[in-house]
Amino acid sequence: MLVIISDLHLTDGTSGSTISAGAFQLLNERIVDLAIGASQRRDGSYRPIDRVDLLILGDVLDVIRSSRWLQTRVRPWNDPTSPALFEIVSQITGDVLRHNEDALGEFRKLAKEGVQVPPATRDGRLANDHTIAIPVHIHYMVGNHDWFYHLPGDNYSRLRRQIAAHMGLATNPDAPFPHEAWESNELLQTMRRHKVFARHGDVYDPFNFEGDRNASSLGDAIVIELLNRFGAQIARELADDLPESALAGFREIDNIRPLLLVPVWIDGLLERSCPHPATRKQVKKVWDELADEFLELSFVRKRDTWCPVDIVDGLQKALKFSRRLSVGWASWIAEWMWKMRGADNDSYYQHALSEQDFRNRRAKHIVYGHTHYHEIVPLDASFAEGFVLNQAYFNSGTWKRVFEQTRFAPSEHEFISADALTYLAFFKDDERKGRPYETWNGTLGLSPMSTSTLRVDSGISHAAAQPISTPGVPLRAPHFAVPITPVRTASGAGVR
Repeated sequence: MLVIISDLHLTDGTSGSTISAGAFQLLNERIVDLAIGASQRRDGSYRPIDRVDLLILGDVLDVIRSSRWLQTRVRPWNDPTSPALFEIVSQITGDVLRHNEDALGEFRKLAKEGVQVPPATRDGRLANDHTIAIPVHIHYMVGNHDWFYHLPGDNYSRLRRQIAAHMGLATNPDAPFPHEAWESNELLQTMRRHKVFARHGDVYDPFNFEGDRNASSLGDAIVIELLNRFGAQIARELADDLPESALAGFREIDNIRPLLLVPVWIDGLLERSCPHPATRKQVKKVWDELADEFLELSFVRKRDTWCPVDIVDGLQKALKFSRRLSVGWASWIAEWMWKMRGADNDSYYQHALSEQDFRNRRAKHIVYGHTHYHEIVPLDASFAEGFVLNQAYFNSGTWKRVFEQTRFAPSEHEFISADALTYLAFFKDDERKGRPYETWNGTLGLSPMSTSTLRVDSGISHAAAQPISTPGVPLRAPHFAVPITPVRTASGAGVR
């Protein structure tokens, strides 16, 4: 059995909250249930599985989202081999491990104690008198927020050994943590056994991957130079002028996905929580000034020379309040980002269609993380000589808070948040009575924060032309209903 989770984004606590250790206690409990279910075989017998593989598919320890970057001039895009960069990455990593000790302890417990399940009786039934331990192998793949652990060298190997000890990893710490499955033979064989191909998915995001996972990307600069600096500057300059609801909202800024929707989210937050137009204007001014400084970075300007579209001009329209579109700002940002990665919607399933393991039918399940939105998309069904191969794309979601824009009036830039938890489980051979997979996506809704002011929608009613109640509901037979034929009686009257 292979279990996949991703996008934990465990931070050092200096910039936003992370999910509680209780969530990972729940994960451990669910893995026990999954292991017992996987031990039920196709022929109806019970036979405990031999191992559990847990793959954490990138963006696990979030090195980028730390205010410690603001205390130094070192940046990830300057020189990835510099001792100064290793020093700050090491400091942030240590802080992340300490800040999330209880959560990481749940992974260590899994690796140390395994999963306790009932043994089988001689006749293939489940015994209830005691339990046996099934070993758990925990694998770590990197994404775009923890790509530093993919860097080679003795220094980073020491750092990886520290991480492996805290998380109980089976991944070899003396080699770079894999970004691609082929970089770890054990991980590759695990995927092949379960007919899975998995990667973080950042390779299809031009803002967070530029062809080399040992190098920085625009996404790093957006987080460090915009998100991190914005929160610090607002707290320093405007904390006394903003209501607590606005300040609390700004602390959640890193939970917005995609990141380029952050200014849209700021706009909606200010409208509903900040009663003073002058203060709202000042907040936007701070953001725009930081956006200008970001856009003038040589690291950013260089991308304007080799990118096939005008990326800096697009970023100006997406990021700056002074350049915002009067109508459809959020939808323009989303569509522009789709265009940048060669897609026509927000799903990554189109990229799964190009994976070699999908095309040669080696993998039944193509798995990405990165987007924070759980998804299952059927890709293909193949039929040959009585054999059926169903292939699907999965996104492993996140273990983090997510904000999603409301659909009713998108121009008002409103978002609703919830804590999300997703796992995927894949079974091999006759595990789980022959079923190929099981997924679970849980959300815990959040109570809306009270605000000092309520936005009153101006003049236009969204439902002005609609009646107060529905005058009548058209009743039609379902499309699959068999037409009712009148039955003739002796008198010739029709009976229905």
